Amino acid sequence: MRVIGLLGGMSWESSIQYYQKINQGVKARLGGLHSAELVLYSIDFAELEALQHAGEWDKAAAMMIRQAQKIQAAGADCLVICTNTMHIVAEQVANAIHIPLLHIADAVAQDLVADEHQNIALLGTEFTMTQPFYRERLHKAYGLTVVTPTEQQRQAIHSIIYQELCLGIIKPESKQVYLEIINDLQTKGAQAVILGCTEIGLLIQESESALPLYDSVDSHVKQALRFALS
Repeated sequence: MRVIGLLGGMSWESSIQYYQKINQGVKARLGGLHSAELVLYSIDFAELEALQHAGEWDKAAAMMIRQAQKIQAAGADCLVICTNTMHIVAEQVANAIHIPLLHIADAVAQDLVADEHQNIALLGTEFTMTQPFYRERLHKAYGLTVVTPTEQQRQAIHSIIYQELCLGIIKPESKQVYLEIINDLQTKGAQAVILGCTEIGLLIQESESALPLYDSVDSHVKQALRFALS
């Protein structure tokens, strides 16, 4: 079994999901008392969040690189960044380490392509929904057409992520906001929805949605398990 390196804490509410689901996956495949071999470094998210909203992406990249190198030095065979937004600096991080970085957008896109979805709605932080690092990777590498919410909808999605979900706060009214946005995106031609923030899966479930949901945590975990158990 290869050692999975997890760079988490962004937020720790969703990092718990990574740890739990990876271990559940190893147990399902190997049985008995088997569990995952992994290294987890969890950052202080408050420091990183301040850099994000100040647009200090070079400083954020430097922080991520320092922690990724610690994970590598601890014996990890790959790196999993447990958040969508910070893949904005994935290239810089990947270039600073010698182990492979398993990109979350690749993981989600491969699941969407396998299910023959073409027109995709993307929900996430404002950074993920508007900056090109995520959408262009989906389009250029996988041929996916990406639909994003309106500016007002994006503001609501972003606010709920940072002011509620990252703090472990789950509100029924916020769930309804997300579901109404998904309904609107369906009218614009979306065939499926990427939950492109690792906290969104804590709020909405596919059984509640008008469209199929692709939780980025689940796709990323499957990618990590394939790597570890291949």
